[in-house]
Amino acid sequence: MTNFINTLAMRNGALFYSGLICFIMAALFFLICRKSQIKVNNTNAWYKPLKFALSIGIFCWTMGWLLFYLKPEKTALYTWVSIALLAFELFYIAFQAGRGQLSHFNISTPFYNIMYALMGIAISVVTLWTGYIGYLFFTEPLPMLPANYIWGIRMGIILFVIFAFEGGLMGSRMSHTVGGPDGEEGLPFLNWSKKYGDTRIAHFIGMHALQVLPLLSFYVLTSVTTVIVVSAMYGLLALFVLIQALKGKPLIAQRKPKIVYQPGA
Repeated sequence: MTNFINTLAMRNGALFYSGLICFIMAALFFLICRKSQIKVNNTNAWYKPLKFALSIGIFCWTMGWLLFYLKPEKTALYTWVSIALLAFELFYIAFQAGRGQLSHFNISTPFYNIMYALMGIAISVVTLWTGYIGYLFFTEPLPMLPANYIWGIRMGIILFVIFAFEGGLMGSRMSHTVGGPDGEEGLPFLNWSKKYGDTRIAHFIGMHALQVLPLLSFYVLTSVTTVIVVSAMYGLLALFVLIQALKGKPLIAQRKPKIVYQPGA
């Protein structure tokens, strides 16, 4: 583990330390969760910044690892712009949590409206630029990397970009729940709805292709063909989960209690 951390820090120090700060913030948000009684949509308000801190930290470390394979002059600006924009996202989410207010889907005041729009612009810039990084993995010579690993990186970035923009679907609906209101009972920590469709699930699965597919292609999948097949199956899984959510169906259907008929009752 120490060797991995040292290698990661060597590959891209800026993204490494940004990710590390995010993980420290996640630990802080976890401690606040234990003490705070502030709720947003019937859920502890600090769960959201906790989850975003973890997600952004993982993203920073992933991209810090992958950018090492490309020429620094083509990735340096991406590194710093991504750090700045994602820091803005996390700051605003935590700021709103502390005030007991929604960060997303909140346009109830001119200030909230502007901030929500800026968050959308920020994440769109990061996503599109990450797509350009994926393009570089198609066009730049990478003679030292195995072909199956390169394809794992390519497919991971492609699915990441597609399902990152699936977040726009939530934004257009001003809700992540289909068939009911946001804030209903959800799975522990993740808070994915137990009763209705939840478009966050496909968003989560698809975006984490960025980690899953390169790891599988490096350690498990030994040919380009298997990488592409598994990537397609992974993408179809995320798409299936999205379709189920849009039908208003939860990830795990709740069992309805059996009604036992008792004569004379």
